Amino acid sequence: MSFLNGIAASSGIAIAKAYRLVEPDLSFEKKTIKDSMEEIARLHTALAASKSELEVIRDNALKKLGEDKAAIFDAHLLVLSDPELIHPIENTMKNELVNAEYALKETADMFVKMFEQMENEYMKERAADIRDVTKRVLSHLLGVQMANPSLIAEEVIIIAEDLTPSDTAQLNRQFVKGFATDIGGRTSHSAIMARSLEIPAVVGTKESTEVIQNGDLLIVDGVRGLVHINPTPEVVAKYEEELNSHKIQKLEWAKLVNEKTFTADQFFVELAANIGTPDDLEGVINNGGEGIGLYRTEFLYMGRSQLPTEEEQFESYKTVLEGMSGKPVIVRTLDIGGDKKLPYLSLPEELNPFLGFRAIRLCLEQQDMFRTQLRALLRASSYGNLKIMFPMIATLDEFRQAKSILEDEKQKLVSKGEKVGEKIEVGIMVEIPSTAVLADQFAKEVDFFSIGTNDLIQYSMAADRMNERVSYLYQPYNPAILRLIKMVIDAAHQEGKWAGMCGEMAGDEIAIPLLLGLGLDEFSMSATSILKARSQLRTLNKKEMEKLVAEALKMGTAEEVVHAVKKF
Repeated sequence: MSFLNGIAASSGIAIAKAYRLVEPDLSFEKKTIKDSMEEIARLHTALAASKSELEVIRDNALKKLGEDKAAIFDAHLLVLSDPELIHPIENTMKNELVNAEYALKETADMFVKMFEQMENEYMKERAADIRDVTKRVLSHLLGVQMANPSLIAEEVIIIAEDLTPSDTAQLNRQFVKGFATDIGGRTSHSAIMARSLEIPAVVGTKESTEVIQNGDLLIVDGVRGLVHINPTPEVVAKYEEELNSHKIQKLEWAKLVNEKTFTADQFFVELAANIGTPDDLEGVINNGGEGIGLYRTEFLYMGRSQLPTEEEQFESYKTVLEGMSGKPVIVRTLDIGGDKKLPYLSLPEELNPFLGFRAIRLCLEQQDMFRTQLRALLRASSYGNLKIMFPMIATLDEFRQAKSILEDEKQKLVSKGEKVGEKIEVGIMVEIPSTAVLADQFAKEVDFFSIGTNDLIQYSMAADRMNERVSYLYQPYNPAILRLIKMVIDAAHQEGKWAGMCGEMAGDEIAIPLLLGLGLDEFSMSATSILKARSQLRTLNKKEMEKLVAEALKMGTAEEVVHAVKKF
């Protein structure tokens, strides 16, 4: 038995066989053949196998992700049966007496190059379809399995270099019991999705794809950040015992699902959930969420070939607002950029995308896209308790401009007789240090703050949160971070406003006592963390936590703060 060390990204224990979600080796050599008909038969066998595979993937996408996502695979199926592509491949084999792999790649590359040079966006997208389909057919010609998470039908642990948000969104919790990746950090989007799906995860192992083979028995320890490879029966038994203890603990937490969140000295705080799609509503309700503190709307825009329409967005927002039955729902406007990209938006490559043209900066420049989202939100606002939040706000001018556009769209809808919610609170995410420092001025104009600690910490510490080599600098308990949070909360309260937190720190058991002492009004976290946090908060006395925080703010290191919390 051996094991890998990594970063504990999503708590829990998973025991299952490995499933490598990695790009297969599709290299081949050009060969001269004698029988072209035999090669053509091989090609058609590979085409048929690819078609069967894509039909399963399309059906799965239709059930889980809707018609729009399934349409991507309809396009791939059309390419597979297109005689304009198939006949030239056959002719190449007949005329040049070359193997099917070579004829397929040469022909496909010719079409890809031709489509990429066209000015029509629709035709450019067909290049990507041909490229994807070619990979699939080539894999069948070479007898190499192409990994696809939506085809998994047995209990597995995913092994990958990294997982994109769309990869993670496709994971079926029934079969995917955990995952381990080579790169990433605790606040990478795949890790955040893993926590919302309650899938144990260890990231930043550096070499999981090198040392783990398909079928290896694995234990992913998302508590300690370990991945055990082919463990002994004794180690398996020890972890199975731990799993059983965790199940018993969860049953105890479940008793709090309908309880309000009060501290030991009867101070009320709101426990809300972070979600990515309307499908996450069930988890919020089942875990006793008192609201939604962050609806990440970017998932509406991802995994598709064009922008979502106003009507599509309206239906999604309406579903969430109605589903929460009057409880608050904070919707964050489009936050694309950094590690989240949209292939259909022609954005320039940037040396440092996390500090670049993203989030509100992108929306203020591409106002047609922004206004469409705001109209959909305003139309949905009458179906529940909507609050709108702008991300990545760095200056008061940005907030004023964004709010002005919102007000403009509101007036246009009202003048047409459209029903719009009477009182929609408008706030900002505080994730840039300059905004935290100037919180006293922002507090005069916003209705609320929601502190996005994932980015606030990386910007304050000048440490990329996706880079495992500097992961030691992701320090939520550092006194510098605590002081910035205090500035924001104090500024909000000074103006009679409220302050919440939607970063991962809000659900952290070490951070919760500190945040309570700092006066945080709303804690928003992965839905699966809510009951555990509620159980913890019921044992804490707010007045005592204020004393703890007063001491912590005088300390010099994160380690000293952690020690003080554990001692207290």
